[in-house]
Amino acid sequence: MLLACCGALAFTACQGVLSDIYDTPDTAPATVARGQLYIDASSWDNWYYISLDSLQMLAESNDSTRLDSAQTHFTAWPIPTTETDGTDSCGIYTYWFDIFGKGLSVNHYVSSKHTAPQPEPGEWDLAIHRDNVRTNGGAALETSCTSMDELPPTSASFADSTFTPDTWTENQVWIDRKQMLQNLMGSQGISINPVLSGWLTVNIPPIPPTFTLNSHVFIVRTRSGKYAAVQLHNYLSPTGTTCCLTINYRYPY
Repeated sequence: MLLACCGALAFTACQGVLSDIYDTPDTAPATVARGQLYIDASSWDNWYYISLDSLQMLAESNDSTRLDSAQTHFTAWPIPTTETDGTDSCGIYTYWFDIFGKGLSVNHYVSSKHTAPQPEPGEWDLAIHRDNVRTNGGAALETSCTSMDELPPTSASFADSTFTPDTWTENQVWIDRKQMLQNLMGSQGISINPVLSGWLTVNIPPIPPTFTLNSHVFIVRTRSGKYAAVQLHNYLSPTGTTCCLTINYRYPY
């Protein structure tokens, strides 16, 4: 879920190589380490895309200036919200959530409207929207490792493991908060990866919500069959804004 920082009752929301992916961050730290990304994904309105191949090319080019920028600068790709005609599943789905009772797991469909599909760049491997993550036709696996140093030397150790692909959801990618006080939230209908999105969990109740960070390393198998190791290192900006993600990564793995 995407609720990051709420008041007790009002639920006030907290606030490269591929030119269509990299842009200017809002709250980036001065530097990040090699093998780290920093994405200010605190906006409810946007997806942010990662191209692992472009990062690899920059690392291999030894262009440290461009690599530093690519690790912290990501373009915002807005979620379409304008109603359009159509018969496919693209749209905003409104669900009622039992926020003040049994929690987010108790919910039901209320209504929906059709919108344009989610825009995306020509090349990408991972997309981030607050605590939601999706792959571009890839799949993910959670390991028992809690640091990159604990990983086996190569991804071959995971070749026979069961990887989970993205799955369709209508109530996870929260965007429309206009009826929040009535426990109604509008969500984008889109496929996300349920395993990889588990690296950050929002817990309601209590109010205000709490976060649980899963520090395990995840293995991503990309659509092209390559492997990456990723780990959520932190979800706070230097100034304390939630859903500002520092991600450890190893690619190719």
